[in-house]
Amino acid sequence: MYKNEAVTDLWVYNMLQEQDLDFYPQGSNIKEIAEALRSASKRDTMKIGYPEYTGIVKDYLIVIENKASLSNHEKRDADGLLLEDADSKANYAVNGAVHYGKHLSQHTSFKKLFALGVSGNEKRHKISPVFINERGYITELPELETFVSFTEQNIDEYYTREVLKEETNYEKQTADILKDAQELNEALRNYGNIQDKDRPLVVSGILLALNEIQHGNFRIDMLTGDRNKTDGQKIYDALESNLKRADVSPATKRDKLLNQFAVIKDTTRINEINENLGKTPLKYYAEFLYNSIYRNIVYTESSEDYLGRFYGEFMSYSGGDGQSLGIILTPKHITDLFCELLDIKSTDRVLDPCCGSRVIIMITADSNDGDWLSSPLLENKNMDWCAF
Repeated sequence: MYKNEAVTDLWVYNMLQEQDLDFYPQGSNIKEIAEALRSASKRDTMKIGYPEYTGIVKDYLIVIENKASLSNHEKRDADGLLLEDADSKANYAVNGAVHYGKHLSQHTSFKKLFALGVSGNEKRHKISPVFINERGYITELPELETFVSFTEQNIDEYYTREVLKEETNYEKQTADILKDAQELNEALRNYGNIQDKDRPLVVSGILLALNEIQHGNFRIDMLTGDRNKTDGQKIYDALESNLKRADVSPATKRDKLLNQFAVIKDTTRINEINENLGKTPLKYYAEFLYNSIYRNIVYTESSEDYLGRFYGEFMSYSGGDGQSLGIILTPKHITDLFCELLDIKSTDRVLDPCCGSRVIIMITADSNDGDWLSSPLLENKNMDWCAF
């Protein structure tokens, strides 16, 4: 048991390091917090109590409590409320994290606190964030995969969107997304002379590489135009890491899929510094996708499918309407009608073996408050389920 807890502690520590979050283990090196923890026992004995990690990002105090087993993630009463008895706080990650968060909100000057309950391991885990204000009131937030939302660059955006429920500078309207898709297609043509059939590969490959940012395996500032290890090779390596992380198997299938993205590293023009841009076209594309699309994918809890909408419009510029690439996109009003006719219930399961940009799946989930989306059932092992 103790060995499992130690493994979880180390895994959480490594995830914090991936995001350059310098949190303090088993207490705090900040006097105000350390003194408050002297009476923070989860057994309510007014003795010392130490969460696994505490840290400060800007003016936010963050406390983490973790457990090795997913079965010890949280404990609730019959009404779905987090229990606050001593045993629940001591034995369950979320309950314990909220306990420390409430205690610190009452005994420190911090007005904005995030309590994170973490359980499991690298392969299977849960991260449940709870916001606690200066009065000790809690707001439970959607589960996360990593701690990327709590970096100095992202935490204000996360707080504004998830806690205050306000639109931010990164909230995009349909017109903005359509404009971005057109602009990116023009950049692919003008700066890279990328063929229609290769443009979706370049874009999707970069998006997969950007997903490795939250795991510490990729940064846009790594793209320097180096001739020995090109920007394309760096993106390709990050892309490979992402496919391995997604457990694409067997290896022959993963290699075949990865080989489709070779255009990113093999196209000389997009790997050389462009005089007009002052950088490689690949870096320009990566910056564009990060600022225009990726941030919305990472932060949005909106029912709108930003990626699907962007992809649909992007394909309309790549090879006409995409049909030359074997891609035929269903108009949104048709998918809306399909979902209305099906009258999907929250107990139903949806199989869309030709999901493409997963528009039908997303609309179906949205029609049921987006809280029940289940994995597709693949009765035929030879059937491939794909999503952009």
